Amino acid sequence: MRKLTKAPEIQVSYKTGNQPKPKIVSPQTSYEVLLESWDMNTIELQEEFKVLLLNMANEVLGVYSMSKGGVSGTVVDSKLLFGVALKCNASNIIICHNHPSSNLKPSINDIDLTKKIKEGADLLSLKLLDHLIICKTGFYSFALEYGSF
Repeated sequence: MRKLTKAPEIQVSYKTGNQPKPKIVSPQTSYEVLLESWDMNTIELQEEFKVLLLNMANEVLGVYSMSKGGVSGTVVDSKLLFGVALKCNASNIIICHNHPSSNLKPSINDIDLTKKIKEGADLLSLKLLDHLIICKTGFYSFALEYGSF
């Protein structure tokens, strides 16, 4: 007779602080919240990709650092991105990455990635509010450029 093995248990935890949650009301407030999460000593050194996780009222649940790459790119694992968003019950997300060169113009890859994440978010009843490209002195907003997704 075959012995059944016990399946591993998975535990998910998410802890919020007692401090008030910033509310995102514009791409500018998104930029300000996200810029605070960046190390100003490396923002011009290597590309990073982060996701801003929001509740239904667009209050910040948290910022998750997805990946760090080189001077001209980083890897974005959409399965990980959506897993994090779902685990903290986010209703809305804003994706963001920096361009170490400070050139805020989106690349073809940036545009394709935005479309891919938008499609995945739609399937999961998440709303992609924006994709920001940032540097120390400013930002580019897909929402401002193209309007609402």
